[in-house]
Amino acid sequence: MKLNSVLCLSCLMVCMCFSVLNGQEKHKRPNIILMVSDDHAYQAVSAYGHGLNETPNIDRLADEGAIFTRATVTNSICAPSRAVILTGKHSFINGKVDNVQPFDWDQDNFPKALQKAGYATAMIGKIHLHGLPQGFDFSMVLPGQGHYYNPDFIVNGEKKRFEGYVTDITTEYALEWLKEKRDKEKPFLLIYNQKAPHRNWKPAPEYLHLYDEVNFTPPDNFFDPETGYKGRGTAARTQEMEVARHAQWGHDFKFLTSPEGKKTGFDRELKRFNTQQRSQWEAAYGPKNKAFIEKYFTDKERFGDDKARDREIALWKYNRYIKDYLRTIKSVDDGVGELLDYLEENDLADNTIVIYTSDQGFYLGEHGWFDKRFMYEQSLRTPLLMRYPKEIAPGTVIDELVQNLDFAPTLLDYADVEAPGDMQGESFRKLAGGKTGEWRDAIYYTYYEYPSVHMVKRHYGVATKRYKLMHFYYDIDEWEMYDLEEDPEEMHNIYNDPRYATVREELHEKLKELRRQYGDSDKLQNRYLKTYLQHQSRQKKK
Repeated sequence: MKLNSVLCLSCLMVCMCFSVLNGQEKHKRPNIILMVSDDHAYQAVSAYGHGLNETPNIDRLADEGAIFTRATVTNSICAPSRAVILTGKHSFINGKVDNVQPFDWDQDNFPKALQKAGYATAMIGKIHLHGLPQGFDFSMVLPGQGHYYNPDFIVNGEKKRFEGYVTDITTEYALEWLKEKRDKEKPFLLIYNQKAPHRNWKPAPEYLHLYDEVNFTPPDNFFDPETGYKGRGTAARTQEMEVARHAQWGHDFKFLTSPEGKKTGFDRELKRFNTQQRSQWEAAYGPKNKAFIEKYFTDKERFGDDKARDREIALWKYNRYIKDYLRTIKSVDDGVGELLDYLEENDLADNTIVIYTSDQGFYLGEHGWFDKRFMYEQSLRTPLLMRYPKEIAPGTVIDELVQNLDFAPTLLDYADVEAPGDMQGESFRKLAGGKTGEWRDAIYYTYYEYPSVHMVKRHYGVATKRYKLMHFYYDIDEWEMYDLEEDPEEMHNIYNDPRYATVREELHEKLKELRRQYGDSDKLQNRYLKTYLQHQSRQKKK
């Protein structure tokens, strides 16, 4: 009897211990990997179904988790977007409205909050925000834009040069931190930021010939410039981001000498390459560049007229651009695969949130353009794919208007950490987990960097799932409005169309409401404008 009692008591204690451990495992804080590439258009993620390229590793996140079809940014330019991701605050609140204004690392950000809550934290790759990153036990970041080949990194404040290709190096050291340098007694946050596919799209050695045999067809409105952007306003007509007209023979198309025989300056970029890298590069581009010049400049008499020749050259430029762009993405996708494989091989996948996104979208020939900045759809929207097996069902599709403003509060929500009171985003944890509920019906957007490279005018606006209203200001005063259901390519400004008068009034009211909600105003815009123009004046004097 006594033995039976002891056995029963022992069994009860074992069950209680197992129950406690099981409960701890159930409520264990998740690890987090936030992957942010640079200028990766959603059109170039195969999970979005555009058929342009294949990104099987990034697609795994959609297959095994969620894909967001209407994710957007608040300000489509590199440094400001990254500042929004970190702080959960609009540009005009966190202070980083353009690539010129300084970023205040002393303000709250979500890595700081996670670090205080006991997370091991690291940032590796591009951040494009001056100053030593705060909130990280370990940081290894590119200075400024960084270099594709043999890049410098600032490692915990110390500048070092690394031999190799930047995407591979970023992945290598991210894995090294996960394997060897983090405190494995703590949950971890890894921000893994790739430089690619940012301009000027230098592919890795192993992918220099990828797509050589492919002839890509540009978007239907690639020759939009020939129409003078009919149906649009001044901003579309006066930009300087056309593939055919504004991309450079050297920097963008990789010619040492232009077709007209002038030195392009691209040779200076190749000086960073080692002997083997340069040899591979010249073998890949030299013969193709020579063939192009012979076809379109040496033998140009074979064309019936200049317009036909100009069109063919424009199509050639588009193909050179898009192939290099997609080649750099191939390396990014490889890196994502390596990190996902590490998680699975080390039994970390189930308890790790993995997000893949970009700092903004990009034009892949739409309207004849490259780059971003505009509130038009291709640069406003950004890829967003997310996996967390404990809460997100495989194959989840989310069509709500999520913004990069929401990343910080969402990740803090998953970690059960209270978000700082000045964060303006909303947690989309319930959306991702399939729990229905109220969500925003409109998003607010701002863009400030003008006059500057690409000459995209200052503007702000509001977008719902169907409509978009934009105000271009400073040196012009023009409104544009689009019906994305009837005109998904945004070719026809309907602002003055009487059929949309009621919608226009509603959008104006929504715009006022969001500006009040987030704390923006004409006065604040003018203050940032004044600071920017003062900076431009100082630069000219130098």
